Order: sequence, then structure tokens, then C-alpha cells
Amino acid sequence: MNEQAPILIVRGLSVDFQTRQGRLRAVDNIDLDLHPGEMLAVVGESGCGKSTLSRAIMGLHEQTPEAQVSGSIRLRGDELAGKTERDWCALRGDRLGMVFQDPMSSLNPVYRIGAQVAEVPCLHGGVDRRDAWRQAVESLGGVGIPSPAERADQYPYEFSGGMRQRVVIAMATIGSPDVLIADEPTTALDVTIQAQIMKLMLDMRQQTNCGILLITHDLAVVAQTCDRVMVMYAGRIAEQGPVKEVFKHPTHPYTRGLLATIPGDDPPDRLPAIPGQPPELKSLGAGCPFAPRCDLAQPHCGERHPPLEGTPDHQVACWEREVRDVQ
Repeated sequence: MNEQAPILIVRGLSVDFQTRQGRLRAVDNIDLDLHPGEMLAVVGESGCGKSTLSRAIMGLHEQTPEAQVSGSIRLRGDELAGKTERDWCALRGDRLGMVFQDPMSSLNPVYRIGAQVAEVPCLHGGVDRRDAWRQAVESLGGVGIPSPAERADQYPYEFSGGMRQRVVIAMATIGSPDVLIADEPTTALDVTIQAQIMKLMLDMRQQTNCGILLITHDLAVVAQTCDRVMVMYAGRIAEQGPVKEVFKHPTHPYTRGLLATIPGDDPPDRLPAIPGQPPELKSLGAGCPFAPRCDLAQPHCGERHPPLEGTPDHQVACWEREVRDVQ
């Protein structure tokens, strides 16, 4: 267990959207702690609330009648919930950094790469444009972009997907943030580039001791790089704990189903799959949202949602956890 005080503390975080079908809760009462130098993975199928959670922590859900964020988000003791957009703008890029899922849509196609990276020190570092450009070139070189001075003068379309992702990482880390949120940073990249991107993030963590919240579908990346893992399903936490503990002793049936899809040294002809589909938020009942897909579900599983319980290190939300622990 990490003995340092958490750098980020989230309590009771929920995100509700008003739709034609009524109010939908995309993120439901999430608690998490992120410690300095720690990499916490958030995993789950598409639509389980991972990206919505990350955007809420970054203050990117504007409070309107159609979108409501509730709960507490504390960064080094500073309560972020309720801050104005101006306050959030001062935090993003400085104390909070984010690597978005699609690097092409994260970069402005009509501005040069160097100008986009230099914007962060200009806004938060109080430096002039010349010094900001110099810092941008250094940052591009730091993420492994060759000839950074020349490449800084180019446009996003002149970069490959992997190079664009490096630029996004440079933008997210040039301000040395306390917390870096990486939303699928290796999506659509080949295996070699994926490994390079993850090494960049691990090196940055070692150099700055920042906390990293990694959102990913790649359980192999989680096993190789992360300290703890949080499994989400239907906007809620299904299981969380140290990566080694959860991967060795998965307790929630959903976690077991996810891990069963990882090919081993001698994979079968056909990998097992979790039956059914994730539930629609409008149809969630009072019980466990995974019950319709669970092979051990009992009648009471559909009546009440199980609490998140367990040891301080390893918690699971499952009524049948004791049965599964014995098996």
C-alpha cells in the first residue's frame, strides 16, 4: 500500500445527463484515491463510464440543466467541485494534464505544433513567446520527436499517428502537472508505438512523481505498467485493488470475464466471451447491473445493488463474493 497521502481524492462523484428518455446516471457514486508516483488503471467495456469519469475530474462537463456533476474532487487538499470555468482553465495544463483518446482531434489543424505546445507555458508559466517556444521544442524532444526544432514548425497533418500522440503527451506534461489523465493513449497505434508511448508516461512519472490515471481496454498494458486497477461497469465500481492481487484473485464475475479474454501462452481456438451486452442506463434497476449476464446470479442479485466491500486493499461489489472466494 502506498503510504504517501493521496494527491487526488474523489468522493461520491456522480454525473447525470438529461435525455429524452429521462435523467441517466453515467457515473454513479465513485470514490478513488490517487497517490504521488502511482499509476491507477480504469478498465471496463465501452460505455461503462470511464471517459465520463475522467472528464468530470478535469472539469470538462459544464454544469447545465442537461448535465450535472456532484460529489467532491480534491487535488492536494484543494476542493475543485464548484469552481468556475476560469478557475478550471487555470488548473488544466498546470496542475491537471490530460491525454485525449484521439490525438488528431486534440490538435488544431491550422496551428503549428510548436505554437500549440507553447500555449501552456505562455498561459501558466508567465513566460514570453520566445521562451515558451524554446520550452515547447525541448518538450517535443523530450517525448522522442526527432529534429524537434524543425518539427515544431510543422502542422499536425505532417505527423504520423504515433508522433501526434507524442505531441499530445508533450502538451499534457510540459507544465509538470500533479495528475495526468490518459484516456486510451495507445488506441489505434501499433504494438511498437504503444510500448514507446507507455514508456514515455512511465519515464515522466519517475521524473516528476505525478499520479497517472490510465483509462484503457488493454489489460496486458495494465498488468505490465500499473500499480492498482479499478474495474467499472454501468458507471459503478465493480472491483478495485492492486493489479497483482486483482489479476491473481479476481472476485467479481465481470472481472473474471474480462481476464478470461486475455490469450495465454497456449490460447484456445476460440477465446471465451462475456454473454450479452452492457445494459442501457435507462433500463438499470435496483439490483446489480451485471446480474443479467452473470452465471451465478441469484434472485436477490436483481433486487439490491451490492455494496463495495472487502479489505482496505481489495474491494468488490458482488453479493456472491464469498461463494466465489471459496471456489
